[in-house]
Amino acid sequence: MRNVTYIEVEKLKPFENHPYYVKDDDEMMNLTQSIKENGILSPLIVRPIENNEYEVISGHRRLHAGIKAGMDKVPALIYEMDRDAAVIALVDSNLHRDNVLPSERAFAFKMKMEALSHQGKRTDLTLEQVAPKLSTEIIGESENISKDTVKRYIRLTNLLPKLLEYVDEGRIAFTPAVELSYLNDIEQQDLIQTIESEDCTPSLSQAVRMKKLSQAGELDDDKILEIMSEEKANQKERIKIPTERVRKYFPKDFTNSQIEDTIIRLCENYYKKQQKRNTPER
Repeated sequence: MRNVTYIEVEKLKPFENHPYYVKDDDEMMNLTQSIKENGILSPLIVRPIENNEYEVISGHRRLHAGIKAGMDKVPALIYEMDRDAAVIALVDSNLHRDNVLPSERAFAFKMKMEALSHQGKRTDLTLEQVAPKLSTEIIGESENISKDTVKRYIRLTNLLPKLLEYVDEGRIAFTPAVELSYLNDIEQQDLIQTIESEDCTPSLSQAVRMKKLSQAGELDDDKILEIMSEEKANQKERIKIPTERVRKYFPKDFTNSQIEDTIIRLCENYYKKQQKRNTPER
């Protein structure tokens, strides 16, 4: 059985280019409080690197919460492994947690695919051909999804950060996002500007049409606006509030989705208070 080692937090480095967000949200606040009361119950997994330091493979959130809780040292299990083995361990240890965002899953799959390819699983195909077949099959089997779904997630890594943010927030659905990943950077930037100016996001059929026009070299900002201005069959009337009018009332790291959820909760509380006020006492 491997011994637990307590390592100074300044010697622990985040895994280079790891795809997972470490946010100071409600979950982090709860984790920090739990660590203050009970300590870190599940040791981090790390590997030794140069300068007598360690790279975190599993436990970035626990490390962050531990530091916030005032810990100088944290428990860890030390494993000797190369970069590719560490990438695979990193991805496998994180993908089964709750609330993994589409962007996190996309870059995690890409990292694992590349690591498996480096290990000699399959090197005759390039990333431009989407992904090596055997690597995507291995990832799919470990995640209980099809290799085609793995490939579609990896396609999302071609999206600009703002479009990926829309996917994470649920403003753009997964399948349309895959189609949009075939647009070049200029076309994607034009789409982002149209989404923001028109306050709408593309449906699957709209995304497919933009992809086809892009592949034909016929997609420009006017075409994007024309497509996005079409009224969808299920489109409902919406109340539009400019972001700058409400952004100042929320923490800087709040996403648009979090702001919307908070506003809805405040409206619900206001409605309940009004109902209670208007109900005559017996």
